[in-house]
Amino acid sequence: MQEILIKGADVVVTMDGARREIAGGDVLIRDGVIAAVGQGLATAGEVVAARGCVVTPGLVNTHHHLYQTLTRAVPAGQDALLFGWLKTLYPIWARFGPEEMFVSAQVGLAELALSGCTLTSDHLYLFPNGARLDDTIAAAGEVGLRFHPTRGAMSIGQSAGGLPPDSLVEQEDAILNDCIRVIDAYHNDADGAMVRVGIAPCSPFSVSRDLMRDAALLARDKGVMLHTHLAENDEDIAYSLAQFGCRPGQYAEDLGWTGADVWHAHCVKLDSAEIDLFARTGTGVAHCPCSNCRLGSGVAPLRAMRDAGVKVGLGVDGSASNDAGNLIAEARQALLLQRVTLGADAFSARAALELATLGGAQVLGRSDCGSIAVGKRADIALWDVSGIEAAGAWDPVAALILCGPTRVRDLFVEGRRVVRAGQMATLDLARVIARQSQLAAKLMG
Repeated sequence: MQEILIKGADVVVTMDGARREIAGGDVLIRDGVIAAVGQGLATAGEVVAARGCVVTPGLVNTHHHLYQTLTRAVPAGQDALLFGWLKTLYPIWARFGPEEMFVSAQVGLAELALSGCTLTSDHLYLFPNGARLDDTIAAAGEVGLRFHPTRGAMSIGQSAGGLPPDSLVEQEDAILNDCIRVIDAYHNDADGAMVRVGIAPCSPFSVSRDLMRDAALLARDKGVMLHTHLAENDEDIAYSLAQFGCRPGQYAEDLGWTGADVWHAHCVKLDSAEIDLFARTGTGVAHCPCSNCRLGSGVAPLRAMRDAGVKVGLGVDGSASNDAGNLIAEARQALLLQRVTLGADAFSARAALELATLGGAQVLGRSDCGSIAVGKRADIALWDVSGIEAAGAWDPVAALILCGPTRVRDLFVEGRRVVRAGQMATLDLARVIARQSQLAAKLMG
């Protein structure tokens, strides 16, 4: 039996049913599970002093494209809208292979970990030159984050009226067969699972209606979740109306893409009827505020979705469209966008923190994560609020969102340390970054 006691935090933010915040709080971890939460706890095991820290559940990232950490700030795509940005980057991504997928995932996962993230999804929808979903799963195993990779796909290339080059699309029967392979090889639906796999055709404009429908049927047969991009910007809506004769929400519902086992990325342009549809069906949303700003997509109706009862979590999106992968910074951006649109009382710091923790866990169907409560998995972030970022802060919990820090002191996943004293504890990050830089230079050449 292994015990770790996080002792004497300034505040433990539980995100439990009562949303308790415990001053001078302790958290006892036993064999990867939270065994006790309170004050004055003791252990014969390791004690982690948390004075000067706010302790929160680990943050949850509901949408990413980890491979894109190799293509940040690409000049030709810096000022483009979504469709033009994709057309610029597709030819670059077509030159990736297994090592590019693996190393970029290592860097992206480490960046998330340092920003307090313990659980992340990933949407990988292109597999050039022998790359496989297995490459990113291997990277997550080394970094130590809880991982929800999704086997994405594109099947309609430019010659058939789609956006991606033909070299990046796959045959639909091959896509479905590989979905079965990776689910059978890696998916684990037990509490505490480190890997769960989802099925994720890229978008309505890169796959057929048949593939969307077949993917939904396969996911239900296998008991896995479904994910895609939806209603991201005005171009997206116009494409849906022109090609399918309906809005994206209706398209999703017609093909089986609503329900508690589905979450959609972005949803910037959902209307009130679509918001009601998602609320009624338990369909989740990955809100990606920084990417939506970067690509000029607009401001998602986050407040309206939350008020209607839609499950919403945060996503950093790909590092080619954010261009960062800092999840606590994403929470701040979510708050700011709702306030600039609806007023200063539209969204609170604690609501943003809940979005980044419990909200994300609910979207990904992880009832075992997202809060600090007895029986939950020990995915915990320690934030040192004694430094310059939060100096003078009267409310240390709100300070996490309003001023910082934006980097954790310590991070535990399943009770194992992934970040120690602000540095990665599971891999030689300097070596990984050096290799990432070599790979990026090769792509530029």
